[in-house]
Amino acid sequence: MLASLPVDALLRHLPWMVFVFLFGACVGSFINVVNWRLPRGMSLTQPASRCPTCGGRLRFFRENVPIIGWLILRGKCRYCGVRISPVYPIVETAMALFFVLLYICYFMGEPNTWLWDIGGPWWSRQHFALGWPAWTAIAFLFAGLFSMTVIDARTYLIPLAIPTFVTVAAICLWVVQAMLAREGGVGRASWPIPCTGWMGTGAALGGIMGVGTSMLLLTKGIFTQSFADYEEYVSADEPLADYPHARREMGKEMLFLTPIILGGILGAWILGGLDGVPPRWLQAVGGSLGGWLLGGGLVWGVRMVGTLCFGREAMGLGDVHLLAAVGAVFGWFLPLIIFFVAPFIGLAWTLAAALGSRFQGGVKRELPYGPHLAAATILVVLGQAGVAGGWRIILPTVEMPEAGLVVPVDKSEGWTAGGSAVSMPLSELGPPTEGTTARCGKETRPCV
Repeated sequence: MLASLPVDALLRHLPWMVFVFLFGACVGSFINVVNWRLPRGMSLTQPASRCPTCGGRLRFFRENVPIIGWLILRGKCRYCGVRISPVYPIVETAMALFFVLLYICYFMGEPNTWLWDIGGPWWSRQHFALGWPAWTAIAFLFAGLFSMTVIDARTYLIPLAIPTFVTVAAICLWVVQAMLAREGGVGRASWPIPCTGWMGTGAALGGIMGVGTSMLLLTKGIFTQSFADYEEYVSADEPLADYPHARREMGKEMLFLTPIILGGILGAWILGGLDGVPPRWLQAVGGSLGGWLLGGGLVWGVRMVGTLCFGREAMGLGDVHLLAAVGAVFGWFLPLIIFFVAPFIGLAWTLAAALGSRFQGGVKRELPYGPHLAAATILVVLGQAGVAGGWRIILPTVEMPEAGLVVPVDKSEGWTAGGSAVSMPLSELGPPTEGTTARCGKETRPCV
């Protein structure tokens, strides 16, 4: 792929690739801090980075430089000489290289290649100078998924601070992206994730208002937190399945969800009657918030149904927040695919662990569900050509939803819902849909 690019193209991309490598190394360094401190309930900012054995503080621009700092110290503490784990530079290097891979996937793809299926015309049109907010949101998500996977695999808990940060960052970055991006194009050429019209935007905003209402009622004590008395029934070394009132707690969670559902319905009803389409920044917010609500709602729904059926907590709320964060970054559609792919990854891991334990004679290494959701996210995002092919095989008569802005319907030209009268070259319109007419300026082409 890279070898086929002209020298001038490689030189044009090289400064940005160096930048994202350094940025990824810094993010990897921070992830090392997160993975060490959050499970222990420590602050991420205080105290400053120091040796965990002797407490010696690492000096900035010397020992505390990602990757290089460990090499300068030769893997040992400058004060006490204790060996420093090579995991630190490995994580920093891996994250730096992964950020470079993300840059290549989104900004260096060419038509009719697998990279083009990941990125596509919008990313090619923007370049990194204008598309960095969207890229940063995706990079933060994958960094967060790595951190959540490591912590969840070790402790069976996902610190909610991680998916919350990813979600807030994604919403803010999509707003910034809406202000920076070049306009033009239809479908994937107009926006990289599915956006929402007035009804969808209203549902998303109403749902978020419902979340705020439920949180306020929870804070005031009108709503009660589920599993609040968990420690009275189950000790720290016992499995969650021994908690005897799991079904009862689902009533509390359903009560918490009620304002969110009602808010979404009310918001869709209020804004759904407006003419035209929302401005681009509001479509971006609606697409991100809608993905957050749908991604989290999918897992929460399975959690509640599974708990009611089996009498034990089916999935953790950390998994709810994880897929919600994925939705905040990629919109409402990809979480649906990820949700259905993750069980197959979990099944493959279970079979591999069982087979490995038989050969090694050890105990099977089980994983919580969070790592399977994270692995499914990476697989779906980087394998979107396979996703499209699988969709055509499983649902050949149903058109797969695509990314893009919602555009006005030109009823005077016979457009059906979802049609657009945006003027652009016919070469960028792509294959038309049967039964419609593609219009560009003064040219009209019937679809056959």
